[in-house]
Amino acid sequence: MTFTTPLAELQESSELFPRTVMLTGNDPEATRREIEAYFIATFDRYESLFTTLANEEAYLRKSISLRHPLIFYLGHTATFFVNKLVLAKLLPTRIDPNMEAIFAVGVDEMSWDDLNDDHYEWPSVDEVMTYRGKVRDAVLALIRDLPISLPIGWDSPFWPIVMGIEHERIHLETSSVLIRQQLLHLVTPQPAWAPIRVTGEPPENTLITVPKGEVVLGKPFDDPWYGWDNEYGHHRADVDEFKASQFLVSNSEFLEFVEAGGYLNDTFWSEEGLGWRNFANATHPTFWVWKNSWHLRLMTEEVEMPWDWPVEVNFHEAKAFCNWKSEQIGQPVRMPTEDEWHRLADEAGVTELENNAPANANLQLDHGASPCPVTRFQHGQWFDVVGNVWQWMETPTYPFPGFDVHPLYDDFTTPTFDNQHNLIKGGSWISCGNETRLSARYAFRRHFFQHAGFRYVVSDTEVKPPSAYYESDARMAEYAEFHYGDKWFDVANFPKTLANKALACMADKPKKRALDLGCASGRGSFELAREFEHVDGVDFSANFIRQGVEMAEQKVLRYTRTEEGELVSYQERTLASLGLEECASRVSFHQGDACNLKPQFNDYDLVMAANLIDRLYKPSQFLQNIHQRINAGGILMIASPYTWLEEYTPKEEWIGGFKKNGENVTTLEGLKELLEPHFRMISEPEKVPFVIRETMHKYQHSLSEVTLWERRS
Repeated sequence: MTFTTPLAELQESSELFPRTVMLTGNDPEATRREIEAYFIATFDRYESLFTTLANEEAYLRKSISLRHPLIFYLGHTATFFVNKLVLAKLLPTRIDPNMEAIFAVGVDEMSWDDLNDDHYEWPSVDEVMTYRGKVRDAVLALIRDLPISLPIGWDSPFWPIVMGIEHERIHLETSSVLIRQQLLHLVTPQPAWAPIRVTGEPPENTLITVPKGEVVLGKPFDDPWYGWDNEYGHHRADVDEFKASQFLVSNSEFLEFVEAGGYLNDTFWSEEGLGWRNFANATHPTFWVWKNSWHLRLMTEEVEMPWDWPVEVNFHEAKAFCNWKSEQIGQPVRMPTEDEWHRLADEAGVTELENNAPANANLQLDHGASPCPVTRFQHGQWFDVVGNVWQWMETPTYPFPGFDVHPLYDDFTTPTFDNQHNLIKGGSWISCGNETRLSARYAFRRHFFQHAGFRYVVSDTEVKPPSAYYESDARMAEYAEFHYGDKWFDVANFPKTLANKALACMADKPKKRALDLGCASGRGSFELAREFEHVDGVDFSANFIRQGVEMAEQKVLRYTRTEEGELVSYQERTLASLGLEECASRVSFHQGDACNLKPQFNDYDLVMAANLIDRLYKPSQFLQNIHQRINAGGILMIASPYTWLEEYTPKEEWIGGFKKNGENVTTLEGLKELLEPHFRMISEPEKVPFVIRETMHKYQHSLSEVTLWERRS
């Protein structure tokens, strides 16, 4: 690798990529213009990233088996805008329901991600780009026409717009990693994504003392900058003195571990790390390439190894290195905790990025499209406290006290509160917008590859991981109890009762495939699997799906049950105790929109929709199309208390519960009108009671009307 263009020249030759927008001030129209420029710059830069793909095959061939192909990510960020703006009732209709079903979910390696290639007929690149153009026009129209007032907070119509922009900036980074993992002949260098071409002698790393001190983390909900849910709340900690490496671990320093046989010595690896290492057959960092000498895979090319650049590894590799280093120097070596990283940033005098000057860090695409030497950007006595590559933390992600989820994106963080996702801090060369702020809290699974490396610390302080996530959100805990908990007032378990009624009417019918739509925590899905060969549980909420997945995989669900005030009891429920353990293998859970289901959800002998229709944004659309998912002679079960609320369903979309021409229109009448073209009702409506426990002294007692419909031939 040779020196070509000075970094100063690179900084002066291109306009800075806009920073995240301040959401307070005294000039709303100026903020509107800033958001418009921020949106355009982000949307354009994201599309330019995909010009590094050489042909259609590069879009359709998976870079790694556990992620969707890149065509998904080209469409996903546009679909995210539409889904959130429809949910926020800012877009009256979808732009392309098919695109928005295909590109909705499936990003993290969650158990409910649908990665089966047989389920997808991906559109062409031209079709996705045409779709993106329509989304661009729709978002710009909203930015220009929506009423605006400052500050912009969670309830502002501009919040989901900024959310969409920041979401796309996240995927600017994650997509660049997948491009980096694509086959080399399927990518092509582009001037706009040229790497930094500076390298030199690697430094000797040294340890520098960070004095003890206090850290106070967490943002108030009126913070002037956009944040993701896990940034809010309040956390305070006293941090003991520790020593932190002056530099990030370089490729050169990590080579010592490789050449010492670190990948072959099981004692350096955790049980989880060993499982990953053996599965991946890893013997060196994933981006290292041996071609008679070591080379480094960048996003679109391979270069001679820049030994003074930071090594890029996953958490398991970083942890194994620390264990090896500890043996070498005879001191306790590990990665920093989140609190220690913030203490280091304070001591190093790191501040937020300026708007009109290149960052004093390899951040925000200010200096090029790759890492750079670990000696380039100094922060106090250290280097790269922020920037260059993300830094793995010892700390699994967790919620601060006072944490809350935004109602438009309830599954951004909560699925990661599982002690399987560790925090990364500091950002990388491509981290932009919210990602660059010191308050940012991103986390990935420990085997995950990002533009991420690490620095190490030496400390005698024992790391105490945050409490493992226990389902404590009141609504989620109530539903866990509703599905798997105790019986109250002699009212039978509602999901089980519905499943039994459904199975009874299927006595002389095929029982191959069933769909539990609006499955919530999943009890009904397991009950149907007593007799069905396969059951799909689908719910809009990833939080609900996570409960079902946890029960299916772990065979146990733990949650806190509110007794009174702050007093809770700790509950544990198992599939074995419910006689459902053998059913787990026949159930799959998926996140999905009942009004816009993916094509593969079809050919069902039974569809059960429990307490669903009065929570849909377009129930008539669902009812008019559900016959397409059910085999002739199959059964549709509708159960609902008909509690129509405008916060879920616009009043003009209600199918009952209103007056028309002075006459009452009931939901049952609406059901008949919408379903009878394709179904016949096979039994009289039946009211089934259910009880939701809120506290030991407060219960909701309701009646759900159950109707059964047979699909006409």
